[in-house]
Amino acid sequence: MIDIRPFASLGHADHGWLDARHHFSFAQYHDPDRMAWGRIRVWNDDRIAAKSGFPPHPHRDMEIVTYVRSGAISHKDSMGNVGRTGAGDVQVMSAGTGVMHAEYNLEDEETTLFQIWIETDKPGAQPQWGMKPFPKEARQGAFQLLASGGDDGALSIHADARILGASVKAGDSVTYDASPDRHLYLVPSARVRVNGKEAEARDGVAITGEEQIQVEAMEDVELVLVDAR
Repeated sequence: MIDIRPFASLGHADHGWLDARHHFSFAQYHDPDRMAWGRIRVWNDDRIAAKSGFPPHPHRDMEIVTYVRSGAISHKDSMGNVGRTGAGDVQVMSAGTGVMHAEYNLEDEETTLFQIWIETDKPGAQPQWGMKPFPKEARQGAFQLLASGGDDGALSIHADARILGASVKAGDSVTYDASPDRHLYLVPSARVRVNGKEAEARDGVAITGEEQIQVEAMEDVELVLVDAR
């Protein structure tokens, strides 16, 4: 089953400094048909104005993945971690027993990012944070593993999930071997066909019951894919 969720149908909140689109119910946006996709609970498409951001706020028992699309985000938390994550790179935070953190765009330009929350498999774990650069050329024409719950060299989270990225030139395609009982969610930056079904830029593509997906690029495209229980 492949369900295309058009960008225009997503939840929307414009706070001035933050223009957010919600793939799943979040904050004031509530859609009973879009509460989650498997263990994927949140996928926010955020545009953050220069010199603004999220002041310190708490989380617990959630795996939070931030994929920066353009610009950069600067992180600071109650564990003492400080870091700057630039375009194409990823940061992860396992909130565990509880953590306070702030995320600011300290740049002179807008920052765009995906904020993805995955339900934890280890409630009550010690909180942790990490970030890692992922040069885009390393995922040209193939999916690159960015974060996962496995011991595989990617950023580590406490969830049975894989977060992947790929860059594909117009006219080319990439494939991904899936398990039919998994929940996959894909967001492209430009027009693609997923197993023959067309999706536009920043649409959500919810996939389950498939053994393999093929993504054909109709334009140069950047893909972000989450594979979760």
